[in-house]
Amino acid sequence: MSQTLPNQFDPTARENTPNLAAVPAIRFLTTADFPPFNYRDPNTGELLGYNIELARDICASLDVACTIQAWPWEQSANALADGQGDALIAGLAMTAENSEKFDFSSVYMGLPARFVTTTDNAAAFSAERLAGETVSVRRGSAHEKFLQRYLPEVKLLPLDSEIEALSAVQQGQANAYFGDGMRASFWLNQAGDCCAFAGETYFRPDLFGAGLSVAFSADRDDMRQAIDWALLRLKQDGKLDELYLRWFPVGFY
Repeated sequence: MSQTLPNQFDPTARENTPNLAAVPAIRFLTTADFPPFNYRDPNTGELLGYNIELARDICASLDVACTIQAWPWEQSANALADGQGDALIAGLAMTAENSEKFDFSSVYMGLPARFVTTTDNAAAFSAERLAGETVSVRRGSAHEKFLQRYLPEVKLLPLDSEIEALSAVQQGQANAYFGDGMRASFWLNQAGDCCAFAGETYFRPDLFGAGLSVAFSADRDDMRQAIDWALLRLKQDGKLDELYLRWFPVGFY
């Protein structure tokens, strides 16, 4: 079965070419602790991951020089604010607090919520028929609150982590899991044929986050315009889809 591909871009959007002379090079900052997005090869120490390749593709699309430097997560936003780099590609959340200090590119990967069931039950799954059924969730998560609000007749099984909540489906303790689709895809990639995504994708930026984007200092409108232009071109050229299929063998859309 072919994967559904992410598409956060308006298909009617026009390519308004930015002033590329204002962006002769991009110094990307990232972290090395978030596989498969950004991490180090344990043998060579080389930076690898979806975000690393995306940063290089952005620079190639803009035909500009590119450097990528890894910082500890807790220091990365401050490094950007201090001018140690031009852009941070490390999953910095677009919260109200961060938006006071930084500007953000277009979202290049949304983060939907998904249900997971056993493979045998996935095809016939319907969220509307979950009343009285047990659904595992990470305790205290936005996904737990979503079910409490919109599916109050579900029997919730709150557990301390996504792994425990997903394993509850595998072990027959829950009829379904509900949570972050991206994290669930990592687990499904390791879990064999026991389980699968079921039902639709749920995009709620107010609850589950706006998605992944590149962060900049608030005064770098030239950088934002250039990277937004590059992201749109990479989507139109199919390169964003190629990246997604290579790094996410179990798609979460």
